[in-house]
Amino acid sequence: MKITRSREVYRCGIFWVTEDQAVDRKSNFRIRRSVVRHRGSAVMMAVDERNRILLVKQYRLPADGYLWELPAGKVDPGETPLQTARRELIEETGYRARKWTRLASFFVSPGYVQERMTIYLAQGLTAGKSTPMEDERIETKWFSAPQVGRMIRSGKIEDAKTLIGYHAWRDQHAR
Repeated sequence: MKITRSREVYRCGIFWVTEDQAVDRKSNFRIRRSVVRHRGSAVMMAVDERNRILLVKQYRLPADGYLWELPAGKVDPGETPLQTARRELIEETGYRARKWTRLASFFVSPGYVQERMTIYLAQGLTAGKSTPMEDERIETKWFSAPQVGRMIRSGKIEDAKTLIGYHAWRDQHAR
């Protein structure tokens, strides 16, 4: 498939939307879609020496409520996802990590969103002062792995990046 036409129809500080047409030159199969374009996000799964997982709780307007989730942030121009993870962990939680390991990378909703999230395991943590953005009110709390598992099974955690991060870490950790 090759994009043969793309027109930007909306832009804001987080994403932009294009109306695109793609064609498979061999079969002449055509697709038209509106696509939410995004630079990508980094997700930080901070796990301490006691195997506790650091979650953040914040209000999410699209979900119309407060969610417990892994901290995350968008990749800024010129950054790699790992650089974003390092910056965002400090901003949102105040923690710094000595060891970073990539756990997973996935498209959020590839039917219409271009965003790729990359989840990193952050270990060797040192506490510090957080510096959240002006429109963020973030509560941080440590949870044991069994607590997080129960929160997922009971529906108290509904955030996809947290579900994927937890299961990727648990599968790797069980080896």
